Amino acid sequence: MNKLGIVGFIVIISSVVFAQLYHNAPISGLFDLSAFLIVFGGTIGAILIQSSPNQLKDALKHLSSLFAKPTYSLNEQMLLLKKWSVLSRQEGLLSLEKEEQDNLDNFTKAGLSMIADGCDRVALQDILQQEIELEMEQQERSAQVFDAMGGYSPTIGIIGAVLGLIQAMAFLDKPDLLGQGIAIAFVATIYGVAFANFIFIPIANKIRLNYQHHALFQEMTMVGFVAIAHGENSLLLERRLHGYLSRADY
Repeated sequence: MNKLGIVGFIVIISSVVFAQLYHNAPISGLFDLSAFLIVFGGTIGAILIQSSPNQLKDALKHLSSLFAKPTYSLNEQMLLLKKWSVLSRQEGLLSLEKEEQDNLDNFTKAGLSMIADGCDRVALQDILQQEIELEMEQQERSAQVFDAMGGYSPTIGIIGAVLGLIQAMAFLDKPDLLGQGIAIAFVATIYGVAFANFIFIPIANKIRLNYQHHALFQEMTMVGFVAIAHGENSLLLERRLHGYLSRADY
């Protein structure tokens, strides 16, 4: 589990609560159902209008992996590639067909199968590179959903504040109720800005960080497969792949 992300959310909530208590303001002043419904509901509605069903489905899938560590280990993958390099040089590329594939990701399975089938290394690289680029494009579309939410949310918050002020004007002859109404109106602005900068935009950036790591894993795998298809020895292969390990540390 990515503990840093959890700590980040705790810091955000603690900072807001502390700031409210520091001025002896009630925590309840931060909560207003109507403001929440306007900002959150309006943002969701705007996203539903602009997005396709598959784009929304893919974006929601990423929420479960926000606090998880990457499932793809570059160190383990490099060891596998070295093993396959040795095996292919000793027994031929066809021997890779017998390798256990149950624990491999789809990208690695596809590359391993193409090598065993004798795919030309130029075609192999082109196909795998295309797969990487297409997947990155798909992941970017998911990140753009939350980017858009971060853009809509503050504006809709302002709309909520204006609506609240319009309603508050009905209490011009009642100063106590007028002040309370104005305070509630500005809660919508707080929600809009907070949702954008504390939730939606960080989620979009986290999705990008995750798919960049995955793309690095796939790129290293592709380079390894091309080297194996070319008949490189395992020592040269290790040197070729070693640079990816340091780039993966984040």
